[in-house]
Amino acid sequence: MTKTRQKTRRMFMATAVAACAVLAGCSSTAPISDTSPGDPLIRTWKEGQRPAVPDLSGPSLEGGKVSLSDYRGKLVLINAWASYCGPCRLEAPELKKIQKKYGARGLRILGLDNDGDRAAGLAFQKRYRLEYRSLHDPSGKQLLRLPRGVLTTQGIPFTIVVDRSGKVAAIRMGGVTEARLTKIIEPLL
Repeated sequence: MTKTRQKTRRMFMATAVAACAVLAGCSSTAPISDTSPGDPLIRTWKEGQRPAVPDLSGPSLEGGKVSLSDYRGKLVLINAWASYCGPCRLEAPELKKIQKKYGARGLRILGLDNDGDRAAGLAFQKRYRLEYRSLHDPSGKQLLRLPRGVLTTQGIPFTIVVDRSGKVAAIRMGGVTEARLTKIIEPLL
């Protein structure tokens, strides 16, 4: 296969993945089994049963490279979002509050931008004054590296809570609020 055909095929696949996310309705979720009381969209894992998260890494939205390993030893929220996603716009101020509230205690947020257009993602970050870095992943390649059974959602947004040892403590499908995240974060800090 020629390089031009390979590039065209990759672009087609990236576009297809983005279209599926849009058609899935931004935050369309499937039921999950191990849910947290009071919120059926939160799944938690007990210590000792938590799956390890691979080192998600690649180009950052802001330029340069960013990796989950940059936050080793910290509690990390990986938040998948896109500028075209309504629930993502609603949760952005909530994530900013969480970072301000818990940053001094070791919490970090790593965004996972699914925008095909980097400029749209940067405009989103500027509009909501988000001060955390985002991994630019328009093809969803990084998401495919997550352990089987972690993601049970067909769309964005979703937030993965990674404990200090690099394992999945919880995942929240759909948009988040400060109150919802506080219930998950407090016991882990």
